[in-house]
Amino acid sequence: MRVLLSTSGSRGDVEPLLALAVGLRALGAEALVCAPPDCADRLAEVGVSHVPVGPSARAPMHGGARPTPEDMRRFTAELIAIQFDELPAAAEGCDAVVATGVLAAALGVRSVAEKLGIPYRYAFHCPIYVPSPHYPPPPPLGEPPARDVTDVRELWERNNQGAYRRFGDTLNGLRAGIGLPPVADIYRFGYTDHPLLAADPLLAPLQPTDLGAVQTGAWILPDERPLPAELAAFLAAGPPPVYVGFGSLPGPADAARVAIDAIRARGHRVLLSRGWAGLDLIDARDDCFAVGEVNHQALFGRVAAVVHHGGAGTTTTAARAGAPQVLVPQMADQPYYAGRVAELGIGVAHDGPVPTAGSLSAALATALAPETRARATAVAGRIRLDGATVAARLLLDAATRETSSVPA
Repeated sequence: MRVLLSTSGSRGDVEPLLALAVGLRALGAEALVCAPPDCADRLAEVGVSHVPVGPSARAPMHGGARPTPEDMRRFTAELIAIQFDELPAAAEGCDAVVATGVLAAALGVRSVAEKLGIPYRYAFHCPIYVPSPHYPPPPPLGEPPARDVTDVRELWERNNQGAYRRFGDTLNGLRAGIGLPPVADIYRFGYTDHPLLAADPLLAPLQPTDLGAVQTGAWILPDERPLPAELAAFLAAGPPPVYVGFGSLPGPADAARVAIDAIRARGHRVLLSRGWAGLDLIDARDDCFAVGEVNHQALFGRVAAVVHHGGAGTTTTAARAGAPQVLVPQMADQPYYAGRVAELGIGVAHDGPVPTAGSLSAALATALAPETRARATAVAGRIRLDGATVAARLLLDAATRETSSVPA
């Protein structure tokens, strides 16, 4: 059994696919990952085959000026076309295809799978993207909320029609070129009737949806990499520091200075993750240390708190480690995870995407309180660890059924 896993996103999209690939491998299947070239080294570390697809994932987020709506339309059109051009060779001979991440890319992935007759599944990392009558959709990136519309189903249909306006002509033109019929319902086509929710049921519970979504639990790959010697020495030299990082995002304005000032005001040391924003220390004092990409699973159990953007992966890893969190959400599903962390009492949702030293210090006062630590410790033991295995079994069982149902 051979399974192709595809994403067009950054590290937060790639890591879950790594976990799924390893889960599939443990069950005797072969997995390969189609993803941007940025993740080649990480995939090689765990021996997962990588097919580079498309440009660097950093480019849209770090290309200088904020992209205009026209820039985004052009980018998504190119992203769809890339799947049609580059995926068929990788998908040939596969028994199943799984896509995650940007919907525009997934539309191309499913089209390629359809042309080759390969079963296709889509996976989300947050329930707010699964159409449901129980909650409104997030506004599409680059579009304002529909303040004049309150009906939930009408909001979902508005988003679906907006997706068709952005993607429909490009998608259907490319599909016509390979002999496929046009697509009218973008959401149902890209997400399928039975998507997977690769998120922890405690952190991100699935509500009833319009699609037959199945929650597997988060796809987590156990990380055995040791911490760098200099980082280990910094951790051992004093009390647990407060970690600050914004992953693959640009980060708020003056994020390093604001965070360092706020953490110092609380009497704590600082561990600053440079991330894709290239954050750096503001002075040479020995109470701060800057790191690149490191093993968060090993690190977060040794910090006083984690200040971050609220990505699904970072939130889940901090929750598993029992580390109190301060989420400063920037976009997409991050406000959802900030709200869930606050509801669970394991951290704080910062009000707004741009903290000040004062607002962050106030949030840390709550996050660093003993009762928050106690609650985070209690929740840590309830985070599921088997999501990738559950998903791998579901995929292989479904692929076997579909293959056996095809007439000889």
